[in-house]
Parts: sequence; structure tokens; C-alpha cells
Amino acid sequence: MTAVSPGSVSAQTTQKRQSDRTKVLEDRPVNLDGFVEEWPEVGMVALDSAFDPEPSVRVVDGVIVEMDGRARADFDFIDQFIADHAIDVATTEQSMAIPAVEIARMLVDPHVSRDEVIAVTGGLTPAKLLEVMKTMNIVEIMMGIQKMRARRTPANQAHCTSARDNPLQVACEAAEASLRGFSEVETTLGVVRYAPLVAMALQIGSQVGTGGPLTQCALEEATELELGMRGITAYAETISVYGTESVFVDGDDTPWSKAFLAAAYASRGIKMRFTSGTGSEVQMGNAEGRSMLYLEIRCILVAKGAGVQGLQNGSISCIGVPGAVPAGIRAVAAENLVASAVDLECASGNDQSFSHSPMRRTARLLPQMMPGTDFITSGYSATPNYDNMFAGSNVDAEDFDDFNTIQRDLQIDGGLRHVNEAEILAVRRRAGKALQAVFRYLDLPAISDAEIEAAVYAHGSRELIPRDVLEDLKGAQQVMDRNVTGLDLVKALESTGFSDIAENLLAVLRQRVSGDLLHTSAIMTRDLKPLSAVNDRNDYAGPGTGYRPSGARWEEMKRLRHVTSAENPELEVE
Repeated sequence: MTAVSPGSVSAQTTQKRQSDRTKVLEDRPVNLDGFVEEWPEVGMVALDSAFDPEPSVRVVDGVIVEMDGRARADFDFIDQFIADHAIDVATTEQSMAIPAVEIARMLVDPHVSRDEVIAVTGGLTPAKLLEVMKTMNIVEIMMGIQKMRARRTPANQAHCTSARDNPLQVACEAAEASLRGFSEVETTLGVVRYAPLVAMALQIGSQVGTGGPLTQCALEEATELELGMRGITAYAETISVYGTESVFVDGDDTPWSKAFLAAAYASRGIKMRFTSGTGSEVQMGNAEGRSMLYLEIRCILVAKGAGVQGLQNGSISCIGVPGAVPAGIRAVAAENLVASAVDLECASGNDQSFSHSPMRRTARLLPQMMPGTDFITSGYSATPNYDNMFAGSNVDAEDFDDFNTIQRDLQIDGGLRHVNEAEILAVRRRAGKALQAVFRYLDLPAISDAEIEAAVYAHGSRELIPRDVLEDLKGAQQVMDRNVTGLDLVKALESTGFSDIAENLLAVLRQRVSGDLLHTSAIMTRDLKPLSAVNDRNDYAGPGTGYRPSGARWEEMKRLRHVTSAENPELEVE
């Protein structure tokens, strides 16, 4: 055998060879995602940082004078707000003395009631709540969510937006979303001045058919509040809070100003929750070296201290940040559990796309969908994602059949149902006709029959007839200048032959007067009755208890677009 010197080895053998399998794997969508190593010094760590404080509390004369290793004199304003308004001073020392693992076991033990858990969690500091979450794996977190959800019956929220800010499209999407089972519908704008027309369209479309969904137009806070005061929207949720003082101040706010804003909404019977989420402080460049989950727990307790009904959390628009680090999605589920464990309504995110991988997007959804949260998503895109002005959702209109099939496969209630095309076309057309009539009644820019037909059959804004944007913006300003209110829309609908939609809208507006929408986890049912943690309190206590899809709801969930009929195997049941 002849020896081969190193210099005579061919170029082919010296090059690193890659297997065909590795090549295939490299082309998988998941490898387009971004992943980073942990960097605790800047907060780039999900929930286990050496820079997080150790749990502690000390009370003197009914005042917390030390919390999580920091003396009161050294509190920042978030510490002070939490200590003074979010923690039960009477029980905190007793609750803090319970080992974290025992509290975690209380969360998953069906023999320990939700009320018993809340009696303990009400006295815990942010660092202690973090310590509890760190003892729990993802399955245990899901078990906790199932028990600690405020409302017995899960629900869902939809994004109804248009890349063209087309009010007709938004009305049609809201009508279809209502038909599909969404309990809340939310919109936002590319051009903020379009807001009055789009908010009106959302409200009118949502009340077509059975009606009942509550509506929101997400804007800067002053305009959002004014639309709510006028009765053109029914709830608000894009009121952001943050976990470090420097980031909070950067938003020109404090916990006290947010609490004042919450009181302003409540004074008019408007449902309201705050928004936060793991990763926001990292994304805004000042996490102060704390873990994402620790800072999010501070946000949760600010929400509780402010007295709002609930929280939209689950990382929300920052999901790419925790999604990039180890255990990040576990931390997102943990923040949802903490919100529920301190007795807040939880709208649990899943509202922004964060991955190129369909498998990974589903894995991010299931920790909320399987145990059930008050709102499985705080924005399932009822449009294709190219129309989603909230930057694209984890699930969109092209996923309806997949979502309904997962519900059926696992017998879990994600808040949606399959409806046939004839029903969809009917409600979309009626929403378009109603909006056309209201615009005519209020002397706003006309909506043509051709526009309606295009919107009825469209998948998204690409198939719509373009509108005169300048005229629409003039009309939107008229709505504000003429002080148009929700009652004006009721009158317009009643006067133009849409009395059924007018009655549905009036029923929602009445609930604001009664105050029923201020209860934790409040929604409206299809028969226009309020449902909340007051009259639908979560009663899960282990196997055989709590909410389980059954009866008419289960029969509804069984129906999909393509199901073979046992009576006639050649036909599909839609």
C-alpha cells in the first residue's frame, strides 16, 4: 500500500462534507428563526438570572418597609406602587414564609381551591412569585392555568384590520368573526385619522347576526379614550405598563397615571385591561439586568394594584425576544399563570407571529389553548396576515380549519366554531349593507354596491375596490366634529331598516350603564347576556369538574368543513 502525503490529498477530501440530511434540515423554516445565547447582564434571559433579587418582605405598622432585598428608602416607583397597592399587607409575611415549592403544589393540586391559592398569592412579592414559577415545568404551568383562569368558559379575541384601513372590509371581517365565535374584536390603523370610520365599522359589523362581541380600536390613549366615552368602542386594552422605572418613564407615564386612566374608563362602564409582556424591557433597551419573567411579574402586580380587570400578556409584540432564548416560551406561559393566579383576567397573547415554523407556532399556542385562558389569543387575525396591522398574528384567517380541527381532535374549547360559506357570505353582505346605510344616513363618503360585493367575497384587501382616502379622512373628521356617539349609530341602524343590528348594539351599550362589563373577565354571550367571573366562576377541582365542551357546544365543535357522513358516505357534511 502506497502512503499518501498530506500535500497530495485532493481538494474534495479536504473540504468539510455535509450530509444530505443536514442540508435538508438547514432548509427547514425553523432555521430562519433567530436564536441567541443567554446574556443575563442585559436581561436576555427568560426566568433564571443571577441578577434577580431574592424574595423578602418586612412590615412595620402596616407598611411594607422592605421588599425583595430593597429597603423602602431605595424603592423605585414600581416597588412603591406594588408595595402600597398590590400586596395584601395583612397576610404577606405569612404567605412569604411558605416555601415556593409548596405554593407551586397548591397551584396544581385539585384539592386546593382557587380561592385558597389566591389568599396566598395576594401576599407574594415579585421575586417570590418568580421563585414559584421556576419550580414548575410547562405541564404544571398548564395545570395551574386550568384551575386559576377567572372565567369558567374560555373565549377568544380577533384582530379585524385592513392594510388599506378600509372600513367596509373591517365591518365584513367583524361580522364573520362574530359568526365564528369570537367574543371580542379589535382593530387598529395604519393612518390614525381613519379611526372614527374604522371603529364605527367594527362596532356595526360585530353586531350582525347574533351579535354580542365587544369592540376596541387600539390607538394612542387620548383618542382611544374619547371613542370609548362616545360609545363607539366597548373596551380598551392597549394601555402599556413596564417592569423597570426607566422604561416606564420613557413612555411618559407612571403607575399612578395609568391607574388614573383606568379609573376614567371605569367611570363610563368601559371594560379595560392593561398590556405588558416578557421581553418589552429588553426590547426597549433597559432591563436593568433582570430576567424577563421577573420584570413581567412586576407589570402584573402594577395592573393588580391599579384595580383594572385584567391584563393582556404573553409577551405580545415582544414575543421574538423570549422566543430567542432558552425556556422563553415556558416563561410566556408562566406569565399567563401569574396573571390568573393574582385574580386578573388573562388575554394570553398568541397575537403576533414569531416563527417561520408552523410546528413551533402551534407549540407556542397550545400551553394556552389546551388548559384554556380567558382569551386564548388576544388577537387571532380574522384577516390574512398581510392585512394585520398589529404586525401579523400567530394564527390568521388561513388557519381557521386547522384551529377548529385541533379543538375537535383534543376536545378543547378554543372559542371558535366552523360555519359554512353560505352563512359567512350572508353576514358579510349584511354588514356591508348596514355600513352603507349608516354612512348614507350620516352623510359620510358613499359605499357602492360594487364595493360591497367585492368585500363579501374577498380574502383580503388586495381584492377590494380602492376608496377615496382623502374623502374618507374628511368624513372621519366630521364624525369627531359632530360628536357622533354609539347611540347615533343605533338610531341610524334603526332608521334604515337594520333594527336587529340596532337592538344588538343597544344591548351592548346598556351593559355599560349597568356596570356589568366591569366585572373580571366580562364578555357578552350570543344571547346578549353578560358572562364573567361573577356568574361563570371557574370551578375546576380536578377530573370530572370545571368547564368541559359538552352538549350543544361539543356537537358544534365536531362539525368541520370536510367530515364524511355515516348516513351517506359519499357526501361531506359542512
